[in-house]
Parts: sequence; structure tokens; C-alpha cells
Amino acid sequence: MKKIPDQKLLYILLASLLYLTSCDSDDSETINTLNFPIKEGLEVFDGKNVYDGLILINDASANSVYLMDKTTAVIHEWNLKGKRLGNDATLLDDGRLLAMLESENPKITLGGYGGLISIMDKDGNVEWSYEYSDENHIAHHDTKMLPNGNILFLSWEKKSREEASQIGFKADTPIIYDAILEINPQTNEIVWEWHMWDHLVQDLDEAKENFNDVALNPRRIDINYLEVQNELGDVSHANGIDYDANKDLIYLSVNYYSEIWVIDHSTTSEQAKSKIGGNYNVGGDLVYRFGNPSTYKNTNGKRLFDRNHHPNLLNGEKRGNILIYSNGLNSNQSTVYELKIPENFILESNQNNEPSIIWNFTDTDLFAGRVSGADILPNGNVLITEGDFGFWEVSQKGEILWRYNTLGFFWRGYHFDYSDTAIINLDLPIN
Repeated sequence: MKKIPDQKLLYILLASLLYLTSCDSDDSETINTLNFPIKEGLEVFDGKNVYDGLILINDASANSVYLMDKTTAVIHEWNLKGKRLGNDATLLDDGRLLAMLESENPKITLGGYGGLISIMDKDGNVEWSYEYSDENHIAHHDTKMLPNGNILFLSWEKKSREEASQIGFKADTPIIYDAILEINPQTNEIVWEWHMWDHLVQDLDEAKENFNDVALNPRRIDINYLEVQNELGDVSHANGIDYDANKDLIYLSVNYYSEIWVIDHSTTSEQAKSKIGGNYNVGGDLVYRFGNPSTYKNTNGKRLFDRNHHPNLLNGEKRGNILIYSNGLNSNQSTVYELKIPENFILESNQNNEPSIIWNFTDTDLFAGRVSGADILPNGNVLITEGDFGFWEVSQKGEILWRYNTLGFFWRGYHFDYSDTAIINLDLPIN
């Protein structure tokens, strides 16, 4: 007989004891409603209140995308056919997968680079793809399918050391900054674009056209904020987008500024280069920003974020709220925030412009310095992706209900009900 290692035997005994203890309570018939297995890494603290749903998981370390239920059973895995994840992969209503993949010969290879946007069926067959990758541009991190069938994606753009100096950039390096593009997958035409480069301000070099008082220009972006400095000139490192169809606004998570930027998508591409036009008449300048008022030298607002991921706009009764994962690099402790977005966007340099906190969750054991995110469940619980650990489910009261630690590097976990259109259209043999 094969001997069980002492450490594993101890784990099995402790897990069994925990399970038997839970069954002694009055809730013994419901505590294991989902028939949770005794499994290494799986902790069930309150099984009767765990929401029974599926998680779409992107694991960059294993280069895999799969659906898992709360018992940790894998329901379906996509065959990426040798392609590597560039981070995001999300399930569309028609059951197809929209994924950011890595191009084969990238010239810009910052963490989270992609270059190849693809739509594939459940067997991994590519039905559409678009490569956006060359010496000075590359698609990266995140994508978003719009109601009209077009796709938003992030792009890094590179300028030379000389071009960077011409706009008053204080570091003696090239510069890599962010842009957002919209592509029509029927024609492969870029139909709208916004570039950070067009909306910069700096207060170091009076000889440059973009010289102005940063504190008096909160709608523009201080190119010399540089909380994170590197030889590559990676100044912003945006990592996530979401779209508000009701207001035609884009929410952009900007990691190195520890902020969310709100951008008017109702503009034309020409207006998006300027500071006039669109529904908010600010062109491509920022409609709103929040998370770190020090980026525009505002001392009246309190900083919330220390790096951030996954701007997740909520719907239904919580429409107008947003979930954000703050990585918490300085404290080594992450926090998930639910924030109330103001109905009317006011962005002044001499007042507190930050949204109000509706709910937040943190724990001494919750920390991932990279990736990660949060997704609200239909019963109000929140599914948290801790990128270097795995997944948590917590209640609105801050109770930890369920936790799963497994090997991997997890970009995000997306919740799906069994009855969701996307799951039904996948046509899987789910009992």
C-alpha cells in the first residue's frame, strides 16, 4: 500500500474534522448543499450561503481558460491550439469566447501584452481574429464587446526619446502610453480611437505647448506623475476597460496612476483628439477620474487605490455603482471597493471629487500585487479573484463563505448562472 505523506494525512484529518463538526449544527442538511468535496485548497465556511454558479477562469500560468463550478469541478475547457493568453478571455452571449491572445512576434512585451484579438467557438476553432502588433503598437490586456457588435481594446503606443522630450517628459527614455481603439469585426476597420498622448499636461517646461498648472487642469493627464518609473518609459500601464451603454462612457483602469479614467465614447475620433465635442463637451479630455487625486495635485480628496484592476460596472438595482480591486502594494493587503458613481460628473481642482464608498472588503490574507478583480453575484455575494492565490466568495456582511486556493496566475474570474444565455448557447452536458 502506498504511504500517504504525513503533511497530506494531517490535511485530510483536519478537513474531515471540520466537515463533521459543521454537520453537527442544525444546518447539517444544508451546509453541504452543493456536495462540496473534501479537497486540498478548498475551504467552505458557510456552504448554505455559497451561490451555486459557474466561474469562467483565465489562468495565464497554465495558458488555460475553463469553466468551474463551486465544487471546483471543471465543466469545460477551451483548446487554445497553441496560442498563449494575453490576459482577458470572456464569454459572449452567443457562447463564443472573446480572447486577447499573444501575437507570435511581439515588439512590445510589457506584462499583459497581447497583440491578437480572437473570437473562437467552444472547441477553440478561431472564427475571427485581428492582429494589432508592430514596432510601435500592440493590443494588450483587455477587450469589451459593445452592443453594436464592435470591440473595444487597449493598445500600447510607443514614442521615441526625442518625441517624449518634446512634450516635456522628464525621464530620459522613450515613452509607452495607452490608447483605446474600437474595431468593426465585420470589416476589420478601426472606427473610433482615443489616445492618451492627445491629452497631456506638464508644469516643468514652459517652452512646451502642453505647459500648464497640473492642479488647475484635472481633465488632462500629468505626463510626469511617474509614481512608477522604469527604463522602458511605461508610464500608465492601463489594464482594464468597461463600458456604460446608457451614457456612452468608457471606464479605463490605469494601474500606474492608481486611478479610473472616464472617457466620452460619443465623440468622433477627431473630437477625441481635442478638448471639445461629444455629449460632455470635453472631447477626449477626462470626463471624470477617481481613486488617486494626487495625480492632479488635489489635496482635497482622499486616495483610495494603490494600483487597481477590473473596473466592473454593476447593473440592476446596483446600476450606477462600480466594483474595483485595489491591489494594495504598499500595505501588502488588497481591498475590493463598491463605489457610487456620481450622477453628475464634477471635476474641480479645489474639492473632493472622489465617489462614495458603498461597500468594501479586505482581509489580512487577501493580497495580490498583480491582476485580480471582483464580480457581484445575483444574491449580493461577491466573487473575488486573488491573482496569485485563487478565488473567494464573501457576503455583503464581509463574511468569508468559500475560498479556493490552487496553483495558477488568475487574471479574473467571471460569474455565470447556469441559466445565462451564454451558458445555454455553449450547449454543454451540465447536469
